[in-house]
Amino acid sequence: MSVRSTITHVSELEANDGYPALEDVVRRRVAAVSVPVFETAADDLFLTFLAGLPEHRHQHYVCHACRRFFERYGGLVSVGEDGATQSVLWGAADLPGFFADALAAVRAKVERAKVAGVFLCGDKVWGRPVTGTWTHLSGVPDPTMVFTHPLKTAGQVMAEKREDFVTLKRGLAEFPAEAVEQAVKVLEADALDRGEKTLGVARWLLQLHRAIGWSKGPARDNLVWRAVATAPPGWCHVRSTMIGTLLDDIVTGLPFDSIKARWAAKMHPLQYQRPTASPSAGAIAQAEKVVAQLDSAGALRRRFARLEDILAFLWRPAAEEAPAKAEKPAGGVFDHLKGNRAAVKPVELPAAVMTWEKFQRTVLPGAAAVEFLVPSGQVPFYGMVTAADPEAPPILQWDGLEGHQRNPASWYFYHGGSYAANWNLSPGSWCKVNAACLAPPAWQEPEKFKHQGDKVFFVLEGCRDLRHERGGGFFPECLRSEYHGVRSVMEAYVQSATIAGKDEGTANGVALQRNGGDWGLTVRVRSAGGLATYRLDRWD
Repeated sequence: MSVRSTITHVSELEANDGYPALEDVVRRRVAAVSVPVFETAADDLFLTFLAGLPEHRHQHYVCHACRRFFERYGGLVSVGEDGATQSVLWGAADLPGFFADALAAVRAKVERAKVAGVFLCGDKVWGRPVTGTWTHLSGVPDPTMVFTHPLKTAGQVMAEKREDFVTLKRGLAEFPAEAVEQAVKVLEADALDRGEKTLGVARWLLQLHRAIGWSKGPARDNLVWRAVATAPPGWCHVRSTMIGTLLDDIVTGLPFDSIKARWAAKMHPLQYQRPTASPSAGAIAQAEKVVAQLDSAGALRRRFARLEDILAFLWRPAAEEAPAKAEKPAGGVFDHLKGNRAAVKPVELPAAVMTWEKFQRTVLPGAAAVEFLVPSGQVPFYGMVTAADPEAPPILQWDGLEGHQRNPASWYFYHGGSYAANWNLSPGSWCKVNAACLAPPAWQEPEKFKHQGDKVFFVLEGCRDLRHERGGGFFPECLRSEYHGVRSVMEAYVQSATIAGKDEGTANGVALQRNGGDWGLTVRVRSAGGLATYRLDRWD
C-alpha cells in the first residue's frame, strides 16, 4: 500500500471514530476558556485516555503531540461558587461516542484531583495543530487568557500565587469572620484616618469568609484558590498589611482609643508605604532594571497640570456669551427721566452650613459662578501634576486603563496644609473657582480606586505653588504594581525631582476630603436665584 493510500485509509478510520469532530470540540472549548483557571495534580491523563479506547485502536492514537496537550492542558479546571471543580476541556456534551468513555475517565480523574495552583500561560496556541500530514488536539485561547507581564514570566507569577494561597489560608485561620466583621464596621464608620485605604481588602476578606462558610477539605481550599486568582496585588498578605494591624488589635481586645492611636501612627501620610531609609545600591540597581524593562524612564518626568488636562469635571462655569449689539432705544427722548430708580441690589444671606454631598446635588448644577473665600489659616491646597511626556508608559494605577484615554494626572499636598500666600492667594479675598472635579483616580473607573479615598478639588484662579522647589510628582502608594518592589528608589527619585511648568499650571486649588474633619470652607455661588454663601463642613 502506498503512502498516499495509507494516509487516506487512516483518515477514513479517524473519520469513522469521530476524531475530526473531537478536534473541533476541543478547539471550541479552548476558545471558550476564561480566567480564572487552575492546574490540578492529576497525572498520567494520556495513559488514562488510551486505556479507555478499544484495545485495537490504542496504537493508532499514541501521539507525542497529543500526549503533550494532555499533560499541559488536560488537567485544567474551573472552580464553582460551591468549591466544586469542573474540567474545562472534557465535559460530556458533544463528545463523539467513540471517545466518550475514555474522556469520561479522564474527566473523573481531573475532577477528583487536588487543585495545585492558578494556571497562567503565554501560549497563543494550545498544542500543535499540525505536524507533517497529521492534525492534533489543539486550540487558540481567547486573548485574555494569554499571559503577558513586562517583568515576570508566567511561572514566576504562578509561584507567587502559590505563596499567596499559603499566606491567605493562614490569615483566614488567624482572623475569624467575627473579627473581620468588626474591622469592616469600624472602617465603614470613617472612624479611622484614611480608612478607605484598607476598606476594600477588609470587605473582600469578609466576603471570602462568608463564601467559605462551613465548607471543609478540598472545597474550602478551592474557594481560597479562587480568591487568590482574582485578588488585587497584596490583598492575600493579610498579616503583613494594615488590615492585619487592625485585626490584631481587634482580636487582642484593645479599646477603640488604643486601636485608633496605633492605626494613626502607621497610617500617617508621611509613613504609609513610604521608605524609612535611603535606598541601597542593590535597590537602585533593581530599579534601573525595572525602569529599563518597562521603558519608563521618561514617565518619571512630571509637569504641573493645566485645566485642559482634567478629564472629568463635576462643574465648570458656563461659557460667557458675547454682549449683544446695542439697539436704538425706543420711546421718547425724555423717557429716561421717568421713574429714575437705582438698580435693586441682591440680598446676600448669611452662610448656610451644608455638606458637600448636598451642595453638589442641590446647588452646584444651577451655579453660574462660584467663588472661594480664601482662609487665613492652613488649608489643604493641592498641586495637580501630570506626565511631561504624554507618550511615556503609564506608571500610575489609574493610567492606561483598557478602553480609556490616558490619565497620567496625580496630585500632592503639604502635610498639615498650606497658607494661602504660599499659593499666590490673598487671605480674606474671594477667589474665582474655574472648575470642580474629583481626584484623578475617579475620572474613569472610580470603583476600582476607592482605596485612594474620596476627594473633590476646587480649581482656583491664579493658584500656584510659590514655594515648590522639588518633590510631589506622585506618591508610592499610587504606583502600578510593577514598581512596588522598588518603591524606596522611586520615592527617593521623586523627592529630589523638580516638577516643570510651575508658572503654567492652571489646575491647582483647594481639596475637600471625605475624612478631612471639619472643613469650615466657604464658597459663594451666583445663580439665577441671586447670590448665596455656603459653609461646607463635611462630605456627607
